[in-house]
Amino acid sequence: MPDSSLLILIPIILFALGFGVVNGFNDAANAIATSIGSRALAPRHALMIAVVFNMLGAATGTAVAQTVGKGVLIPEAITYQTIIAALAAVILWTSLATYLGLPVSLTHGFVAALAMSGIAAVGTNAVNWGIIGTVLSAVITAPVLGFIGGFIVMTIIFWVFRKSFPAKLRTIFSRLQIPSTAFMAYSHGKNDGQMPIGIITMAMILYTGQTDMWESIPWWIIIISALSISFGTAIGGWRVIRTLGMRITNLRPEHGFAAQTAAASVIEAASHLGIPVSTTHSISAAVMGVGATKRLSAVRWGVAGNMVSAWVITFPVCGGLGFLFSWIIGLF
Repeated sequence: MPDSSLLILIPIILFALGFGVVNGFNDAANAIATSIGSRALAPRHALMIAVVFNMLGAATGTAVAQTVGKGVLIPEAITYQTIIAALAAVILWTSLATYLGLPVSLTHGFVAALAMSGIAAVGTNAVNWGIIGTVLSAVITAPVLGFIGGFIVMTIIFWVFRKSFPAKLRTIFSRLQIPSTAFMAYSHGKNDGQMPIGIITMAMILYTGQTDMWESIPWWIIIISALSISFGTAIGGWRVIRTLGMRITNLRPEHGFAAQTAAASVIEAASHLGIPVSTTHSISAAVMGVGATKRLSAVRWGVAGNMVSAWVITFPVCGGLGFLFSWIIGLF
């Protein structure tokens, strides 16, 4: 029997929208940090582009939402208890990470929290381990592809424009960073922006009992989810932006263009396959790859190391919080 209590459904929807806001708040850096760090775009203009294209990306396609919403846990483990616990865990951790200026993956944080909240409620059989394996493999492949892509694109730019004056190069790529910023924001919305959609749809299926809702997700779910992530992006996580755009390596417009193009391409491909990946990992690795074309010492590996540490501990922290919150809710 589906639980028909609006007193439970409404808070879940609000939590999911809060997840979208925090996602945009932390991951705003993914779309605009390189544009601001390279000084190709003013912060206000970069944010405007990010807000619009994040929303467009979030409203396009539902492959990632379906993977998260009906792939991580078996149907019997998808309950209000597990959803609320997972949301509370990832919102708490991401808010703290944003305050500390650490770009982390909300996607991976939520998947870890949802899996562990399901285990707390039902047991280890609650988790579709094949899906978890796919997500975990993307933890490695996405940043590796981002690093390689950034290195290759930057190398091509160096070769093609090797005889150009620096001033001309700056003019060209300052303009090209407008579409590359839009592409990055769109791809971010299309992957991370799907998370609130998947969460709200899970809750609505519990409320209505209509499992066929996955075949045609209501438009209002897509719209409010897209608006939530755009609102978070509009606020802007400026500490994260400084870390990603200014502290990893020194960026010029051509570097920003190369990093954004490489990372967005990886994320877009994953979105089409329905694989939730970390946009944070992808763009951060692409920035490192771009910086490495100058020389390895051009990358501030200490800052990069702190970021990688934050990526790694996201899994146990969110998983542990998800398990704890689910266990506590289960007591009541």
